[in-house]
Amino acid sequence: MKDRPRTQDFDWVLLAIVAAITTLGVLEIYSSTHASAMVGMQWKQLMWLGVGIAAMFIISRIDYHTLMDQAPVLYMFGLATLLVVLVIGHSRFGAKRWVSLGGGPNFQVSELMKLIIIIVLARFFSEVRTDRLTLTDLVKVAALTCIPVGLILMQPDLGTAMVLVPVAIVGAFLAGIEWKHMAVGLVLVALMIPVGWNMRHHLKPYQQQRIETFLHPEENPRSAGYQVLQSEIAVGSGGFWGKGFGKGSQNQLGFVPVRYSDFILAALAEEQGFIGVCVVLLLYLGLILRLVDNAQKAKDRAGMFIVMGVTAILGFHVLVNASMVIGYMPVTGIPLPLMSYGGSATAFVFLALGLVMNVRMRRFVN
Repeated sequence: MKDRPRTQDFDWVLLAIVAAITTLGVLEIYSSTHASAMVGMQWKQLMWLGVGIAAMFIISRIDYHTLMDQAPVLYMFGLATLLVVLVIGHSRFGAKRWVSLGGGPNFQVSELMKLIIIIVLARFFSEVRTDRLTLTDLVKVAALTCIPVGLILMQPDLGTAMVLVPVAIVGAFLAGIEWKHMAVGLVLVALMIPVGWNMRHHLKPYQQQRIETFLHPEENPRSAGYQVLQSEIAVGSGGFWGKGFGKGSQNQLGFVPVRYSDFILAALAEEQGFIGVCVVLLLYLGLILRLVDNAQKAKDRAGMFIVMGVTAILGFHVLVNASMVIGYMPVTGIPLPLMSYGGSATAFVFLALGLVMNVRMRRFVN
């Protein structure tokens, strides 16, 4: 048996998949911005990738059991930072989500909460000693999840708030949720849909527009429906083989909105076509399957729940972003992991992958 984890125990296949996705992302960011006022954004993304890789190696060296021992402290710290954002955070596009790091770049605190909720729920589920979760267990899970969700919704940031929920759902399923509780949950969700629809007028104006645009994008082609329609045009115009790198008219002329971030998949679809999108989605499928494999090989339940929490969040990101690009889901601002431009989101993904490596490296340690 090995006495301590070694760097050789990293999942190098997983890292190769990550390298392929990030390379495609940097190339598409360059293609989307090189002829615009945002020229050079690919260098900033490379800087964040470097920071993320360093953070991944650092967190992989801290025993995940040590992190889980500090779960209550981390949880309270996360809630405190979310409260700080609501008080002194920087506003952008009508939302208050960022704090300044000592006069440097702004950091989106809710990204840190994603990492914390993975650790907190993994500890909770791993400490359940029965084959089935009780109703009390489910109430506790709901409370642990809903408090940060509520604080993030107050920013408001519906997209990030939604991302925390799959961690709880996947964890509950693996921990042994009873069918009757699952059925009750589905019924409650179904009942909440009309309630939520009737309360839509209490949302921010831009959030109302996103819902209405999702249902009828053609009614506001020059305003609220512009993003989705232009994205769909870009995806359709790429055809099977695409127009070629740097040759997508919707992308190069700036018609695709935030083409370097939330809609980077639409920009890639126009330039690399259906075949290019298939390659990207296959890479993401390989990433998810590799994560699941690491979860199965974890030495204990705690490690398994950590890795599956990471899997739930990354899988949800890919599903929602891809669906948003083709108009199957409302625009929520959820980026495509490892491809979309963004410092906070990139840092989170690599920290999460660091947790995965952490679990993998200790699967043979006493």
